[in-house]
Amino acid sequence: MSTTPTEPTQTDASAEPAASPQSPVAATAPSASPTPAGASEPALRLYDSAARAVVPLAPTATPGLVTIYLCGATVQGSPHIGHMRSGIAFDVLRRWLERGGQEVRLIRNVTDIDDKILSKSAAAEPPVPWWAWAQRFEREFDAAYRALGVAAPTYEPRATGHIPEMIDLVQRLLDAGHAYIGESGNVYYDVRSLPGYGSLTNQRLEDLATTEDESQLDDDVEADKRDPRDFALWKAAKPTEPADAAWDAPWGRGRPGWHLECSTMSRRYLGDTFDIHGGGIDLRFPHHENEQAQSHGAGWGFARHWVHNAWVTIKGEKMSKSLGNSLVVAELLKRYDAAVLRLALGTVHHRSTVEFSDETLADAEALWERLSSAILRAYEFSDDGGANSVDAPAAQVRARALPAEFTAAMDEDLNLAGAMAVVHATLKALNVALAKAEAGSSSSKEADADLHESVADLALDLRSQLDVLGLDPLAEPWRTHVLDGVGSSQSGTAMETLDRLIQHDLDERARARATKDWPRADALRDKLTQAGVVVEDSPSGARWHLA
Repeated sequence: MSTTPTEPTQTDASAEPAASPQSPVAATAPSASPTPAGASEPALRLYDSAARAVVPLAPTATPGLVTIYLCGATVQGSPHIGHMRSGIAFDVLRRWLERGGQEVRLIRNVTDIDDKILSKSAAAEPPVPWWAWAQRFEREFDAAYRALGVAAPTYEPRATGHIPEMIDLVQRLLDAGHAYIGESGNVYYDVRSLPGYGSLTNQRLEDLATTEDESQLDDDVEADKRDPRDFALWKAAKPTEPADAAWDAPWGRGRPGWHLECSTMSRRYLGDTFDIHGGGIDLRFPHHENEQAQSHGAGWGFARHWVHNAWVTIKGEKMSKSLGNSLVVAELLKRYDAAVLRLALGTVHHRSTVEFSDETLADAEALWERLSSAILRAYEFSDDGGANSVDAPAAQVRARALPAEFTAAMDEDLNLAGAMAVVHATLKALNVALAKAEAGSSSSKEADADLHESVADLALDLRSQLDVLGLDPLAEPWRTHVLDGVGSSQSGTAMETLDRLIQHDLDERARARATKDWPRADALRDKLTQAGVVVEDSPSGARWHLA
């Protein structure tokens, strides 16, 4: 449960009526919206971490609806790019499913009560209330996801808004014989009580020393376990912790264990059985294994499919604060355009590691420049606001048919390499059409019209493909920046200074062209080319970008 949050979107769970702590788990998922008769099943096939194979997503639990639970952020600190990988990967999944006509209900939780939140807020100078600490970083995550174009989840429940339901689940597990109360008031899950424990990660219980994440281990919690491999469902209140970080329960005052939160919230919003449980690959054990044990112990079907995204690495090492190589999103956004970060993280297959480096970002920056520049050139050249407008609204862009190769690639485990091959081919075709159109080589009005239509069609095709990836240059949050000028990530004081210097040469070149001083115009262009500056002529004037 440690990869992503934002502010609650449609429902703030803390405002909902609480279930009775003594009753069986009473909260149920919101009813699905009416499904059209004959709704088609998704053609998508995904790698299922539990099955260890690529399998069909269909049939879904509810026809026409795909239900997804994505482990969100433990809001203990600022979001770094490792956190962003999961949100972007599942944003692409959601976009693809919706493009295929499916309704998607995506739940992404916020863990706002946790050992690390308590310890870090207490250690701050001066100390900060734990809830204020959590809220600060929840807002930072929200800002990071908005900046990177990740759509808000359908619901974004906070753990602290579901304590009564968590108490109900603990009681249910106690009643079923899957849990027990320790001497100090801790409540533990008895892993030996569930024959299938370990099935998600293909591990045998006898080979395990513990089923707790090391960040959750402490002497107080370990003291009264019957078996060191049992894990905490409920942690008894400690005199060293804030009094308001504990809740009353039938077995004693305390707070929920880490794993308990997701089992409760997934069931609350998606029902006993849902389609996809997602998260980073590092969460498979113990977090997801323990979630599954809790939910199966409660008698729920839980997740039908498990989808995990791979890590972001730096020089071959997994991103983590312990390595000292975390890259905070807010700091990166001071140096790079948000679209460049999204492209670097979101156009690599979700099960492949992203090697994050200056070279990776330089490649992403160059590609984003080519994509956004081509769309901008088409917009400037042929956009007339008509039916085939390059600046068509999102609904019209998404209604366009996608190439069969693109669809086949995305339907086969979201094969982004195959999809990007189609994107590159479309970009090449658009640039060829633009070159012909801008050269003014046509011999008739009819030919001019055909060129304009060809440019517009190809630009819309490219926008349509990029929309699936969350990278349509004429859609928010990229649109304003792209239409502001060069359609690239060139910003900041240094780039502004460079722009002024280059613009001086471009202005002089424009004057030379106006007086038909072609040798002088060519010399100025050659000078810029040798300096690594690409000059592109368009009906609205010359633009530049770095090669």
